[in-house]
Amino acid sequence: MSDLVSAGVAHVGETEGSAMRHDGPVRTAPPLPDTRITPACEADEAPPGSCARSVAARVERVLDTHLAQRRTESAVLTAAFADEVVHHLTRLVLGGGKRLRPAFLWCGWHAAGAADVSEDAVLEIGAALELLQGCALIHDDLMDSATSRRGRPALHVAFQAVHRSRGASGSAEAFGYSAALLAGDLALAWAQDLWEQTDLPQHSRQRTRRLWQAMRTEMVAGQYLDLRSQADGASCPDEALRTAYLKSGLYTVQRPLLLGATLGGASADLSAGLERVGRCAGLAFHLADDLADLFGDEQQLGRRTGEDVRQGKPTYLMTVALEAASRGGHRTAQQVLTRAQGNPELSEDGLDEVRAAVTQVGARGHVEKLVRELADEAREAVAESAMPRAAADSLTALVGATLRAAPPRHASAEGVDPV
Repeated sequence: MSDLVSAGVAHVGETEGSAMRHDGPVRTAPPLPDTRITPACEADEAPPGSCARSVAARVERVLDTHLAQRRTESAVLTAAFADEVVHHLTRLVLGGGKRLRPAFLWCGWHAAGAADVSEDAVLEIGAALELLQGCALIHDDLMDSATSRRGRPALHVAFQAVHRSRGASGSAEAFGYSAALLAGDLALAWAQDLWEQTDLPQHSRQRTRRLWQAMRTEMVAGQYLDLRSQADGASCPDEALRTAYLKSGLYTVQRPLLLGATLGGASADLSAGLERVGRCAGLAFHLADDLADLFGDEQQLGRRTGEDVRQGKPTYLMTVALEAASRGGHRTAQQVLTRAQGNPELSEDGLDEVRAAVTQVGARGHVEKLVRELADEAREAVAESAMPRAAADSLTALVGATLRAAPPRHASAEGVDPV
């Protein structure tokens, strides 16, 4: 692997006593921020618990009940608010999604022995995570001007339709953006409400409060870095990885996993091992999602592919491709990538040219290889952590399922490093 694109991953997935291994010279890069938060107390390992296969359905039921109750309360204020804002928010939150955050929360809790708090409490916190995700999705679609989400119109587009159906005056676009912003704020408020009303022992709430607070701040910080780098029009692989880690890696996997472990009273050693699992699996998830955005199937994703390129997002995949094309003297590929990046009118034929260029310079193969290495590191960390066998099996399976949606490896990219 060349030193050009391995910079910035040298410390990714690294914790005390463990580091990713890469062939070839590696340029030193500053480590990612230390995001460890030490639980306020520790507990002995408790008996093993069940696997996380049914978590999604159970969290769905909690969400359904909670959102129905909130809609009833909202209707007392005004029917328009309940029938439009709460309705569309509910449809988004219940309208699909992998429910990864509740699953990792559940696995972390069982890894610690499923002690201290009840199953119902864990499921309610899982539902709060999904409401927080609803806020993130709505605001992300606003910032990206995305038109669809989970196979349906994005929320601001749905509110534009509400405006037009009522024959209202003014701009439907402005109304849609403003209403969606309010719906996202409402999801954030209701996530906090659900967190606060969950029946937790006082010591458990004290232990987990800092993790919950940190996760929300990190999510916003990652989104802002993504927005800022896009506005700057330039980035490097180091910066792209840090943004990916904050925007998705921590928020999707590492924080929910540690939150569940802390709810279960995990020891410091187990928390450190799960932090390593979450760090690697979370970053692998984000990089696999970047691959899927360019090379994935639109029907499976529920959204249009190539939007990161059209919006000019400096993802790790694209920053690697651009630097590799420049350093390797791939002038045609460099021209294709530079011309396409940030072009909202990019056609499907133009997107095919981008796919070919990214593959040709070795960026696709490099990122696919990095995803596999990070996934292997995560599985190794599970195997080395002291947790019940059933919990380890469940967590290993969840890591695999999380990355299964990535597009299949491209034969011509196999084993190719960017040059």
